[in-house]
Amino acid sequence: MKIKLLIFGITGDLSTRKLLPAITRIVQTDDFKDIEIIGVSRREVDMSAVSTDVTNLTERTRVFSMDLANASDYLRLKDYIALKDDEQLLVYLSVPPSAATQIVDFLGEASLNDANVKLLFEKPFGVDLVSATEVIERSARYFSESQIYRIDHYLAKEMAQNIAAFRAGNALFSQTWSGKFIESIEIVAFEKIGIEGRAQFYEQTGALRDFVQGHLMQLLAIVLMDIPTGLDWNSLPEKRLKALKALNSANPEDAFRAQYQGYQDEVKNPGSPTETFASVVLSSSDSRWSNVRLRLATGKAMQDKKTEIRIHYRKSHEAQSNCLIFKIQPNEGIEVDLFTKKPGYDKEFETQKLQYSYGIDSVLPDAYEQVLVDAIRSNKSLFTSSKEVLESWRILAQVQYAWSMDNSKLALYRQGSSIDAVICD
Repeated sequence: MKIKLLIFGITGDLSTRKLLPAITRIVQTDDFKDIEIIGVSRREVDMSAVSTDVTNLTERTRVFSMDLANASDYLRLKDYIALKDDEQLLVYLSVPPSAATQIVDFLGEASLNDANVKLLFEKPFGVDLVSATEVIERSARYFSESQIYRIDHYLAKEMAQNIAAFRAGNALFSQTWSGKFIESIEIVAFEKIGIEGRAQFYEQTGALRDFVQGHLMQLLAIVLMDIPTGLDWNSLPEKRLKALKALNSANPEDAFRAQYQGYQDEVKNPGSPTETFASVVLSSSDSRWSNVRLRLATGKAMQDKKTEIRIHYRKSHEAQSNCLIFKIQPNEGIEVDLFTKKPGYDKEFETQKLQYSYGIDSVLPDAYEQVLVDAIRSNKSLFTSSKEVLESWRILAQVQYAWSMDNSKLALYRQGSSIDAVICD
């Protein structure tokens, strides 16, 4: 089947930095040679100048100039695409959320919403529970849930997918995957860089919305969900949703926020209340996890760049090792602390690392490659359902409200701090 990929925002940062390079790698395979790209722009664009990394896409790319706020232009766009019954159209909305919602309305009004049309949304999906509900309801006026693909690229990272396989295929861990054996779970996503010129976006978003509500909540759902028999990937959204529904609303007293020093000068907004670090402690009503402490934390301008999941097992005595780590990025892999005897005559002990990492010759697909291929194949296991989105916002709603009502509890931290330094300072 021929694939037409319609990209709104083709000259934007996400498109040139992530999306187009991913398409370049996909079309190099034998399975996806018949992809035609149609970029949408407000002005004439020379595709060969968009990125030196994607010059091999020039011959298969056309650009359609239009006014995104003009309904009649969408009728022209429909005629320009000329979608046939034996073709599928992927509409990639690489634009701000407010613009995406309006575009979807215009596409529907122009009847560019046949069953062979799929919408690919970038996060964030709303800014709170109310707005997310509105966005979902508006999209549903013209498109069914089966046509909508909400991208959380962390779900598509190779190591994130490996968590389900690890749990399903290793009896040692699958049999001990509950609060009876696990004491706490910590999921962190830290970056050494600051906001890197994204002042407008970050001032409107902040760390809680940018990372906790989406990426970290989805990783937590993978960790807590039931593993389907035979690891049926198609059932994963349903399993993740069940895990999210069991999470209790976050208590504002168990949430913490901070801002790195110099942020306000960087965004040219003295007194900005936007958090660049956010941490929440959660709990689950699921009997398997009811006594397990769950912490999600993210921060900019931190000591190290890392995204990882730490599973802390219960100890029978303090000297025991107890940590299992899933390293999502960088240096993807799995690590287990082992308590061992030191070699030699003396009876001394030490902690060693048992590690798994991908082979040096392994080529890991970029997350954007994975989501595009899965969307083409109508595989929705790595996409966030509307119900998952609403549950994630529901869990954080009380914290959002409390923070909006009181900006006095925003702590400051030095750039390059560790998590303990941020929370304890």
